Amino acid sequence: MQIPVHLTAFYTALSLLWLLVLAGRVMALRWHHQVGINAGEHNDLARAIRAHANAAEYVPGALILILVLELMATPIWALHVLGLALVIGRVFHAVGLWRSSGVSIGRQVGMLLTLAVYAGGALLLLAEAFIL
Repeated sequence: MQIPVHLTAFYTALSLLWLLVLAGRVMALRWHHQVGINAGEHNDLARAIRAHANAAEYVPGALILILVLELMATPIWALHVLGLALVIGRVFHAVGLWRSSGVSIGRQVGMLLTLAVYAGGALLLLAEAFIL
């Protein structure tokens, strides 16, 4: 039996493409600075590594959340809200971190959106669990 999870597939694809962009930036900076491991003394490389790692930390949990909600037949609009917030949040966060290791609007907006996906999705899961 095949269970269609088209929305999860879509947001997984977008997220993986973004992770490839982040990884590509790390690889390019490693090549440019001739650094094999860690970041040496290169702040731009350290920020790129952290942007990639942060996405790798938060994206999988959000995608699992979206998948479970899709399997529970959550309304399509809610899945799109979560998926778009995830992708937009991850882009904002990475771009904000690329520009500065300090506090930035991009990082703040990115984390706010990402945490909103986690919180909103968790609340939807709890609601769906209690409705059954």
